[in-house]
Amino acid sequence: MADVWTLVHAERAALIDDLERLDEHQWGLPSLCPDWTVHDVVAHLVDTARTTRLGFLVGMARARFDFDRQNARGVERERRASPRETLEELRRVASRTSGPPAPLDTRLVEEVVHGEDIRRPLGLTRSYPLETVVRALRLQARTPASFGGAKEIVARVRLTAADTDVSIGEGPDVTGSALSLLLAVSGRRVALGDLDGPGVGMLAPAV
Repeated sequence: MADVWTLVHAERAALIDDLERLDEHQWGLPSLCPDWTVHDVVAHLVDTARTTRLGFLVGMARARFDFDRQNARGVERERRASPRETLEELRRVASRTSGPPAPLDTRLVEEVVHGEDIRRPLGLTRSYPLETVVRALRLQARTPASFGGAKEIVARVRLTAADTDVSIGEGPDVTGSALSLLLAVSGRRVALGDLDGPGVGMLAPAV
C-alpha cells in the first residue's frame, strides 16, 4: 500500500488544480457541508492541514469539547478576505504531514469527502485512486459514529463496491461505487441516489 501522506498530498494537489479554475461566484456557492460555502470548506482544509496533535487537544479544550465549535473556529481563523488568498494558504500547507490524534487514514477521509463536498455542487468530477477511497471507506466502517464514522450503519447492512472487490458488513446489500458508499456513510445524502439494493432504505435514515 502507498504511504498515506503520498495519497493525501496527491488529493490536495488535485483539489488545488480544480480550485484555481473557479470564479468568485463559484467560491461562494453552498457546499455539501451544511451552512458552509466552497470557500469555507477550503478554509477548513487549511485548518486541518495545520492541525497538530497538541493543537487539536488544546483547541478542543478551548471549544469545551464541542467538535462543531472547534471546526467553526478553525474556518474563521483560516478563511482569508479573498478566495485567492485562502487558496494560497492551502497551497502553502499542501505538503504538511501533521494531524490530530487519530488513525492516519482519517486524512484520506478528510481529503476525499471534503473534496466531493466542493466538487459535486460545482459539477466537477475526479477519478480518485481506488486505494485512497477504499482505505477511507474501510476506516469509516470501523469507526463509531461518535468519532465521525459509520460503524453502527455497517452493522445492519452490507456495503458492496461495484468497482472493486470490497464488501463490508452483514445484512441487506447496498451496492454502488466505493466513492458513493464512502460519501453515503459519511452523511452525504446526495450519494444515496447512486446506490442500489434492499439495504439502501435502511441506510437512508442514518444519512
